[in-house]
Amino acid sequence: MARTVFCRKLKQELPGLDMPPFPGPKGEEIFTHISKQAWAEWMEHQTTLINEMRLNMMDLTARSYLSEQREKFFAGEQVDQAEGYVPPAE
Repeated sequence: MARTVFCRKLKQELPGLDMPPFPGPKGEEIFTHISKQAWAEWMEHQTTLINEMRLNMMDLTARSYLSEQREKFFAGEQVDQAEGYVPPAE
């Protein structure tokens, strides 16, 4: 049976990640409190930010910015949107 967590973002019991997304305390916190679904939503938003804002992931400032956005995203706060981005029609 899959491991479940009470997701901090989606406020319900959902399947959890299979392993921490990265090492250290922050990775463990996400593993413990964030569902696979919320993580997938974050990854999609993060990819949009990186691509549309042309963030250089070698730049510490860009990585810090994404970390701040991730914290806001999982806390349910307002996060930055890529200016002018229009999602593809379904």
